[in-house]
Amino acid sequence: MTIPAWQYLVSMPIYIILLMLAVEFMRKHYKFAAVFWVVSLLTFPLWQYNLDGWFRWVKTLSVLLPTAFVVGFARIAQFEKREGWWKMFRKDWVMWFLYAILGLNILEASLKDFEMGNWFNGISGLILIVTIPLVKSAKGKKIGWKISEEKPGDLIAYTDAIWNFLYTTWNIAFVYAEHPGYAASSLCILLAAELYPVIKKRPELYVQARVYTLAIHILIRATYDIFTPVMDSSAFANENVVYWWGLINFVLHVPYLFWYFYKNRKANSVPLNS
Repeated sequence: MTIPAWQYLVSMPIYIILLMLAVEFMRKHYKFAAVFWVVSLLTFPLWQYNLDGWFRWVKTLSVLLPTAFVVGFARIAQFEKREGWWKMFRKDWVMWFLYAILGLNILEASLKDFEMGNWFNGISGLILIVTIPLVKSAKGKKIGWKISEEKPGDLIAYTDAIWNFLYTTWNIAFVYAEHPGYAASSLCILLAAELYPVIKKRPELYVQARVYTLAIHILIRATYDIFTPVMDSSAFANENVVYWWGLINFVLHVPYLFWYFYKNRKANSVPLNS
């Protein structure tokens, strides 16, 4: 589908702005966000018409289910110090689960990269997985993930600005290779998640912004394809770009891997009692 350049210049910034506004609203109104994502699962009957192949189904389920049943409930339970059955969402398993889900989502894409022959980008994804800050250090003196006790009960993950950038360039390279038609719309959600913590001057909000922007995008794609007529980017597909982009990502990720372990994860953690 051929789309005029002006349509990208209009639709993409609008989508990015709407996504950032949605992140801000869901940050501030955590109860609404929790209810919204649970109710969103009622769109399940429509997914069969828009999801094709194992990757798309696994991706959709591994994003929407944790967003609905873990992120939302954990923010309410931890911030409001709820008791009873809510107390289970105040335990350490929640953060370790979200840590694992982030790794799983990256792994899904990396396996798909390997399946498509994009080895450099796939390896870059694996590097991202091993450099995700741990929920807690081995001795429990450092913490990398938490639900903030300050209003509005943010999901905090102490990734640094470099990791956030590497994740962004790796992910858009993957989407460009896996389904170039959705590269433009996927770039929007990645830029929204990248820009939001920059604007807030809080890189630790990146994962939360990524959770909500990705969930919104996944939900839309699972229920109705509005992106193809608005910002289809199939015309920009190029196998040479896929190869070189993956190689560039690999070259960027490898030094970060060594730097990360040289710092012994200290750069991505804060004291437990901070």
